[in-house]
Amino acid sequence: MSLKLGLSNEADTKKKEKYMSTDTLIEVLPAEPSELDPKRYWSLAIIAIAQLMIVLDASVVVVALPSAQHALHISIANRQWVLGAYTLAFGSLLLLGGRIADYLGRRRMFIVGLLGFGVASALGGVAQNQAMLFSARALQGAFAAIMAPAALSLLTVTFTESRERARAFGVYGAVAGGGAAIGLVLGGVLTQFASWRWTLLINVPIALFAAIMARQVITESRAEAKHGYDMPGAVTATGGLFLLVYGFTMVASHGWSSTLTVSLFAGALALLGAFIAIELRSQHPLLPMRVVLDRRRGGSLLASLLVGCAMLGTFLFLTYFLQGILGYSALKTGFAFLPFSGGIILGATTASRILPRSGPRALMLTGLSMATLGLLWFSRLGVHSTFAAHILLPEIVVSIGMGLVFVPMNSTSLYGVDPQDAGVASALVNTTQQVGGALGTAFLNTVAASVTATYLATRIGSLSMQRAAAVHGYTTAFEVSALLVALSAAAVAAFIGPKRRHVEVLKDHSLNSTSRHFISIN
Repeated sequence: MSLKLGLSNEADTKKKEKYMSTDTLIEVLPAEPSELDPKRYWSLAIIAIAQLMIVLDASVVVVALPSAQHALHISIANRQWVLGAYTLAFGSLLLLGGRIADYLGRRRMFIVGLLGFGVASALGGVAQNQAMLFSARALQGAFAAIMAPAALSLLTVTFTESRERARAFGVYGAVAGGGAAIGLVLGGVLTQFASWRWTLLINVPIALFAAIMARQVITESRAEAKHGYDMPGAVTATGGLFLLVYGFTMVASHGWSSTLTVSLFAGALALLGAFIAIELRSQHPLLPMRVVLDRRRGGSLLASLLVGCAMLGTFLFLTYFLQGILGYSALKTGFAFLPFSGGIILGATTASRILPRSGPRALMLTGLSMATLGLLWFSRLGVHSTFAAHILLPEIVVSIGMGLVFVPMNSTSLYGVDPQDAGVASALVNTTQQVGGALGTAFLNTVAASVTATYLATRIGSLSMQRAAAVHGYTTAFEVSALLVALSAAAVAAFIGPKRRHVEVLKDHSLNSTSRHFISIN
């Protein structure tokens, strides 16, 4: 049982340690500040725009990829790098980006990230060959790794009142969850009516506008103490994550047992092991273990990783099914994902209203159960399936479920984090999602390709049989995605406690006549 009291009298907080015992933890926390940032909702709008741009960029090129591949003569083997270069840079640099934001200033690095992202997008939009495009995508990922943790930590320190914070995370969750689906719609529209290049160039004016507005409305925030950057930790973490994501990316083309794949995984394991050892012994670590080892936060981050593994692959295989099996155009494929966007927004809005009363666990378990059901529903697709009869309803079920999950997941991942660690904790949220997406896409693509090849090995390779084999690969990938989401639900059930019974704010004259006590019993 844990009893938490919020006090406005700082002198009374010194009584904290005397209430500590083995069975009961009573923690005295500072009361929420009486003065709130008058520009906080303008800040939320700018942060939401930046987050939308980051999430969009991971998916907007999916629908445009065939056009870009044809225009720049990108081979089938190399086309994965249009997506992979971005996720590799983003996922492997997020931890370092979070710490840089903590020390140099979160608003400052948010603006640097926006401007750099805009420049990288411009380079990608005018790319004349595949090397230039891949480099621009990697540069986008690097600046996104600076911008994303700064944005989330700014949200955390800007909204300090519990109900307002829940609403803010509701907006953030809706953007984070719905952005990938919106990116597929936007990619189809831009590719159909303009050019694939505009899926990148559209970021330029948005980033410039957001950077100008951020300087006007967002209040600067940074860690008070500056102890250095823990470069050994930064190098091993970045290198380990890079090799891990790169290894899973190479599985699809080289197989699990190839020398290259095994070497990459071995190198990743060695570097990540060295990173943990360094962090445990470092006086000022890049990733303080207290951030990860908190039971609730650790469970939420694990759930986020597993959800990330499942969901980006879902978008990809639904795109393949719609275009390859149903014959949809890029534009029609994009609009087929509109219900997904609507469901995410509906689920996130609902979650933000319910979260203060229900607590995160019930919402997350409900949402993950819905998503598991919807993915299993997708696994029943066949060659003769139609959108209205076989895709629309499970798409809505999965999207509402994910909307219910994203808000409490983000909130729980950052709840109670030390202000000094806000940037790195925010980076961890994005790291789990991005690395999970990269790993999951590579893994699920390997599963689908292997199942398809096995299916064709014992059958005549006619056109109809090839279509059936492709669908069999997709549906098997959906089954694996459902398993990953179910494992995420298991992590939530195991590590995140039952709902909190919120008690009305009381006064305790024995401590201070003006003190307000916020009591919650776990």
